[in-house]
Amino acid sequence: MRGNSLEDAVEKLQRKVAELSLNIEKMKLAEYVDLLHSPWRLLWINFVSGIARGLGIAVGFAVLGAVIVIFLQRLVDLNLPVIGGFIADIVEIVQQQLKIRGY
Repeated sequence: MRGNSLEDAVEKLQRKVAELSLNIEKMKLAEYVDLLHSPWRLLWINFVSGIARGLGIAVGFAVLGAVIVIFLQRLVDLNLPVIGGFIADIVEIVQQQLKIRGY
């Protein structure tokens, strides 16, 4: 009986070690450690990802701003009494700024 429980414990330990090995491989721990040992590569990767993030934010903000301006123009076309004048002023300011900047 004792030998059987020892074999079960060893088998269970082997399964856990295999599971741990698989999890470490999924985490790509070796690649991460290699990356930490090459600081210039780490800086380059962070620099490129920062540029991509900034570009994405700029494009997203431009698209969102354009959609908001179009939405506001549509609201002005509805001639809503109180909101219409306020939105018309905002749209006019935005259009003047666009003309000043040459867009």
